[in-house]
Amino acid sequence: MKKYLSILIAAILMVGCLSACSSGNKQTAANNDKTQVVTTIFPEYDWVMNILGENPAGVEVTMLLDSGVDLHSYQPTADDILKISTCDLFIYVGGESDEWVDDALQEATNKDMIVINLLDVLGDSVKEEEVVEGMQEEEHDHDYEEGDEHDEDEHEYEDGEVEYDEHVWLSLKNASVLVQKISDAIQTIDQDHADTYKTNTSAYIEKLNTLDAQYQEAVDGASFHTLLFGDRFPFRYFVDDYGLDYYAAFVGCSAETEASFETITFLAGKVDELSLPAVMTIEGTDHRIAETIVQNTQSKNQQILTMDSMQSTTARDVQNGTTYLSVMETNLSVLKNALN
Repeated sequence: MKKYLSILIAAILMVGCLSACSSGNKQTAANNDKTQVVTTIFPEYDWVMNILGENPAGVEVTMLLDSGVDLHSYQPTADDILKISTCDLFIYVGGESDEWVDDALQEATNKDMIVINLLDVLGDSVKEEEVVEGMQEEEHDHDYEEGDEHDEDEHEYEDGEVEYDEHVWLSLKNASVLVQKISDAIQTIDQDHADTYKTNTSAYIEKLNTLDAQYQEAVDGASFHTLLFGDRFPFRYFVDDYGLDYYAAFVGCSAETEASFETITFLAGKVDELSLPAVMTIEGTDHRIAETIVQNTQSKNQQILTMDSMQSTTARDVQNGTTYLSVMETNLSVLKNALN
């Protein structure tokens, strides 16, 4: 697989270079003196924009996943590979979803490029995917015996590699660490404006920390301390930050779209047992699993509430004013509703 990816990316790069030479419509870092920053997902992009502030050096920032494509199914285009290969700073999540990155970086023409892998930055605090009681497993997962709630079960591939939870941006505590790392890199690249970036970063991290405290206050005063998702569950870092319990239909990186009768029955039973006022979903229009869970409860009157994991944020959303902080502030309002 890795060999195939290497050949494919090399071919993409060659075709992309030929296209760039024959077209004057697209501008790339190779013919632009401005500092180029390439990010894969929206949170990284928005963090960079807050660090830059008024952007005194005119840094050009690209968000690759700007059309709502999920991180787990994204494949780079020829133009994407060209942007990565010539940029000054490349920021990506890491993990299994980004297995294409290593091969793309081997084609890099800018040997001074700084590369930030979010999982590498967080190191030992990165969590493994977790299967909890009642959660539907995918075919490659280990058998799970019910009984021990929240007993971790490592997801492994055939080569024994552990599958890590990639959704690190959904922790405000992680965000503070990652923003500082990104800021340090930008200050290294553009030393003339380092003091400006440092000031912007301090102000932004203060906002992250303030919101983090508001989350903790909301959880401390809540009537319930369990979230139940009739959906994928990318909020592992989030619930661990605030000591919340959870149940879910699938793990965060699952490709499953249908829940079994056993999964629906278990989750509906938990809603009844804990008298939960809401069944949660993530962004998207397909909430059939959550609706089915509600219909299988005794009262059948739970709210269906949506928390945004920022995996489908588009360039249009950004143009309309969506920011990392605005999404997390909205999620806080949803959380308060779900826990009371």
